[in-house]
Parts: sequence; C-alpha cells; structure tokens
Amino acid sequence: MPRPNRGGKSGPCLLNVLPGHLVADRRTQHHAPASHQRSWRMRVPRGGYVNFLLVMVPMGIVAGALNWNSTAVFTINFFAIIPLAAVLSFATDEISMKLGQTMGGLLNATFGNAVELIVSIVALRDGQIEVVQSSMLGSILSNLLLVMGMCFLFGGLVHRGQNGAGTEQTFSGAVAQTTCSLMTLSSASLVIPAALYAVLDQHQTDDKNKSILILSRGTAIILLLLYVIYLVFQLKTHSNLFDAEAQQAAEVEHGEEPTMGPVAATVVLVVVTVLVAICAEYLVGSIDDIVESTSISKAFIGLILIPIVGNAAEHATAVVVALRDKMDLALGVAIGSSIQIALGVTPFLVIVGWIIGQPMSLRFETFETVAFAVSVLVVTYTVQDGKSNYLEGVMLLGLYVIIAVAFYATPSGAFDKSPISI
Repeated sequence: MPRPNRGGKSGPCLLNVLPGHLVADRRTQHHAPASHQRSWRMRVPRGGYVNFLLVMVPMGIVAGALNWNSTAVFTINFFAIIPLAAVLSFATDEISMKLGQTMGGLLNATFGNAVELIVSIVALRDGQIEVVQSSMLGSILSNLLLVMGMCFLFGGLVHRGQNGAGTEQTFSGAVAQTTCSLMTLSSASLVIPAALYAVLDQHQTDDKNKSILILSRGTAIILLLLYVIYLVFQLKTHSNLFDAEAQQAAEVEHGEEPTMGPVAATVVLVVVTVLVAICAEYLVGSIDDIVESTSISKAFIGLILIPIVGNAAEHATAVVVALRDKMDLALGVAIGSSIQIALGVTPFLVIVGWIIGQPMSLRFETFETVAFAVSVLVVTYTVQDGKSNYLEGVMLLGLYVIIAVAFYATPSGAFDKSPISI
C-alpha cells in the first residue's frame, strides 16, 4: 500500500493515517524506549476510508437540533463520532510528536480514550448509569476478546506455515503477563463490590447502597493511583521491558513526519472534542426512545455499540500490525487500551459521578462481573506462553459472541440499579 505523498505536489489529507496506538518521538526511530500503551501510536496509510463519514457530523447535529426521529438521531450521530474519533487520535499524535517521549506519553494517556470518556460523562450526567457501566465493560471486552481474537485469527492464518508444519506468532510473554496481572486486579475491583452487596442485609437497601458507594469511591482512588504508578513504570523506570513493542512501532512508522504544526493540531483537538461532545449529547439523549421502540436493551447498546464508536480505527490498526507479524505492537493496542479503561477511565467516572451527584459505582451486576472475570481469565491463559495462533483467536472471538448474545437476550431494565440517596 503506497504511503501518502508528503511533498508539495498534493497536500496530506487529514485522515490519510490510521490512528491506532504507540506514538513515538520521530527522533528515536529504531531503539526508542517504549512508553505507555497509548503513548506510542503507529501511523498506517489507509486511503482515508472513513472520510466519507465526516458528512454525518453536520447531519447529526442538525438531526438532534431539529428533533428528528430518535432512531435517525442515534444512527447518524453514531456514525458521526467514528471519524471524529479518528481525527482526535490524529491530532493527539501530531502534538505528541513535538513533545517527546514522556510528555507525549502523558498526552496520549489523557486523550487515549477521549471519545469513550466524553460519551460516558454525557450519559452519566443524564443518569444513564447502566449505559456508562456497560460501555466501560464493553470497551474492555471488545479489546480483550474481539480485537485480540481478530489479531490472533488473521495473523495466525497468514503466518500459519505450510504442509502441516504449523507455526505460531510470538510476543513478549513477560509484558503480557504483567498487563494481564493488572487486568486481574481490575476484575477483583468489580468482584469485591458485587460480593459485598450480596452479603449485606437485604432489608437495609439504603445502607447497602451507601456502603457500596463508599467502597467504590475508595477503590476508584486506589485504582487511579495504581494507574499513575503504571505510567511511571512504563514511561520511566522499566521502559526496557517494552523494547520489542517500541522497535516494532519505530519500524512501522519509519520515515513519518508531522503533517500539522502544534498550534493547528491543538486547534483541531479542541474543535473535534467539542464536536464529539455535541454528537454524544444527541446520541445519549436518544437512547431511552430507542430502547422503548426496539428490542435492544441499554446494556447491549453500552456493551456492543458504543465501544465501536471510539475504537473502530484502533481495532483496524491492531489487525494490520498482526498481519505484519508485529504481535507485541498488536497486543499493546488491545491489552493497553483495556488497562486504560479499567484503571483510568472507569474509576475516573466514579469520581466524576461523586462530584456531580450521580451514584456511579463499581458494583456491576453479577452477570457483568462474571463475564469480565472469565474473559480476563481466558485471555491470561491464552497469552501466558508468549505465542498465538488462529485457533486461540477463534476461541476469544467465540467467547465475545457468546457474551454479546447474552446481553442482547437480556431484557431492558434488567441491569437497572436501585435509586441511591447521596
């Protein structure tokens, strides 16, 4: 696939790159230390395959402002946010290239899942706690099962070997185990509130809910502190552990140069963030009507649909590098984004809910908690040997489909939380 022309003959298109993961300082091409899971982003030429969706942005704003049919408002704004997420990642990349490794890593850690965060804050403000929790769980599961499964499947098929002498793709088992340990801890942070809620007196509902809020807020603070320590671990003290991922990122993006100045990129970042917030406002506002008029539940919307909005471009990136046999980089996209959601975004939303008076907690329903814990367990066993093949990819994809079907079969309101007095 030819690279975009970066000379003066034809100006670079804003979406000529596929924002995915791992932005590296271009001054350290081949042996730069790795940083946080989103602090490196590779840039893969893609021919602007989501450019046509940008027309949905003004259409979505008009549809919401003129109170069109809820299905139309939801659908148009859903597709509008997908290219905006790609542009947001692109602008973040451009700024990070000027900031260097550490500051670039921190910037990408902040904006890595900006779309999911914006949509969730809008939903949280509207009291759509079920949607927020399902979208956080869905983002994690889509990365752990769907994205990683596709990487293992397609990468394994391309590099499967011939005549029965099957080969496997390899990656750093030590890094995978470290990140999976963090995911196991995050699953424990959901299991404990669910277990506490189950054992408390069933007749003291208000006291139970208050206890869960206290536990959730305390746990959220601890998880955020752990996330900061994890950033230091990757960015500073143990960056050498991620050298394989860093070198693969440098190889993919070799020769790439910034296409926008820092001021222009900052303006784009601000403008696109505002547009995402507007589209998210209309998208979230139409969810109740969608649920009432269709058989789709809020849990399914949060688990399956909303994660697609912010992660479509990144998912494609992971598969592309898996096809190139750069599995450390592919896993960095998948597991790294999951860690950011689990240790960064979700506890941050608990704190935001605390501030704005919404009872956002880490108490997920039993089924959600079990689905998360089982997924982390399966992924941990899958990556522990540092090898992957297409059979393991099919296994992960199969588990994701099973969970998705289960959420689709769940009646609307099944995961509604009882009101909590704050």
